[in-house]
Amino acid sequence: MSRRHDALVIGGGHNGLVCAFYLARAGLKVRVLERRGIVGGAAVTEEFHPGFRNSTASYTVSLLQPQVIADMRLADHGYRVIERPISNFLPHDGGYLKLGGGADRTRAEFARFSTHDADALPAYEAALEDVATLLRKLALRAPPNAGGGLRALLAAAAQGRLAAALPLDRQRDMLDLFVKSARDFLDGWFENPYVQAAFGFDAVVGNYASPDTPGSAYVLLHHVFGEVNGRKGAWGHPVGGMGAITQAMAAACARHGVEISLDAPVARLLVDGGRVAGVRLESGEEITAPIVAANVGPALLYRRLVDRSDLPADFARRIDRYKTGSGTFRMNVALSDLPDFTVLPGREAADHHRSGIIIAPTLDYMDRAYADARAHGWSRQPIVEITIPSTVDDSLAPPGCHVASLFCQQFAPTLPDGRDWDGEREAAADRIIATVDAHAPNFKASVIARQIHSPLDLERKFGLVGGDIMHGHMSLDQLWAARPMLGHGDYRGPIRGLYMCGAGTHPGGGVTGAPGHNAAHAILADRSFPARLLGRRSG
Repeated sequence: MSRRHDALVIGGGHNGLVCAFYLARAGLKVRVLERRGIVGGAAVTEEFHPGFRNSTASYTVSLLQPQVIADMRLADHGYRVIERPISNFLPHDGGYLKLGGGADRTRAEFARFSTHDADALPAYEAALEDVATLLRKLALRAPPNAGGGLRALLAAAAQGRLAAALPLDRQRDMLDLFVKSARDFLDGWFENPYVQAAFGFDAVVGNYASPDTPGSAYVLLHHVFGEVNGRKGAWGHPVGGMGAITQAMAAACARHGVEISLDAPVARLLVDGGRVAGVRLESGEEITAPIVAANVGPALLYRRLVDRSDLPADFARRIDRYKTGSGTFRMNVALSDLPDFTVLPGREAADHHRSGIIIAPTLDYMDRAYADARAHGWSRQPIVEITIPSTVDDSLAPPGCHVASLFCQQFAPTLPDGRDWDGEREAAADRIIATVDAHAPNFKASVIARQIHSPLDLERKFGLVGGDIMHGHMSLDQLWAARPMLGHGDYRGPIRGLYMCGAGTHPGGGVTGAPGHNAAHAILADRSFPARLLGRRSG
């Protein structure tokens, strides 16, 4: 066995690095174990064709917590984000819609389609912002834990007071957002289908569901509670790609003595007498530690890395039913030219090239994409978001060329009729290219190379079970105190000394850093009060 550490972190993704940082800053001896040869998990920048680099999986930033940015002093290590000039550009038959760039600019865009919707926009944005403000306050707080005694009751009361402090009309909006479908929610505000689609797209990002699915309105809200450079709700391009964020985090960890081991895949959690003893690597090496924080998803952790006999029976039964699969297909493409859109011609970089380009003109289109994936396995008219970070960061591509990220929905985690993703990934990629080419007819011809990540590729490469970029469905039964499971929503696993610090815990998916922050604080609280560890319930 190797020398002892105070804590081990399984997975060097952004949340694992955040957790390791806070533990090390508090004086613990911490080692991060990353199975790949590069730190960063799904937030990495890699060269996928000679001279072309891009964010391989996660691809844009907004949700990263300002407190985490400040505490880790990421700016000192090169962290820099360039805000999109407009949020999104949505081409559709005969026209287009631009979203963002200021309230007056967006209202003027909406007025081209509906004066009613232009007039409704300020109240809609105020409603979402008030509820999003509540989410921001809750993001860095551990949810109250069922069965957690007086401490949990006090936490529940404190967080409940935050919601109760909202005016009654905002409480109603919050309820709508948590239980309604995106379509039902948006129908209460807007009448034009293109305007509805501009907001409804956020409800299907990383969500294998229809905008008609109850609860999909919450996913819409989840994607608007972030900020960039102090501007709430904004999104941006990190200079150097998403990997620049995790490289800055790794540097912050190194400053506090964190040991990061690459090419160190964990095979098994070691348990002795009902508590964590360390881990065994695939190489056979055993590393001891009284604390293990897992930055892998709950499905991977409890179904593959933990022996079932070490889990309480009810927990094991329920984790088997934990829902994964975000319906996501990721591509990166090297381009010889910028897309020239039929409805907005031009190959010189403009605001719409620097935004999120959304191929999903209506909620009906999104619903059909989901229905097609359910029946066929993947949508023949997929939902596609394109970002072209090289329009603001010329270090990513050779002069005159560009790189683009294509984030695509809906693609089933498992294909029907005995088919598999290895046999269909190229055909699905062709269909995605054709979907963009229908709106920008030079697109297919401009593709020099492409990097494909089917749901199966995402699982193999990044450990995302079912290709789930969120580490588990963002549905009401898997949120807040029930993420990943009621009774373990406070980052503490069912084995003493085991903690969860990834996106399968509150507040969920996206590059937020919140799970890593919160898990570290739970660990440090338990070290301050060791009786809590000794008396940890086993259910």
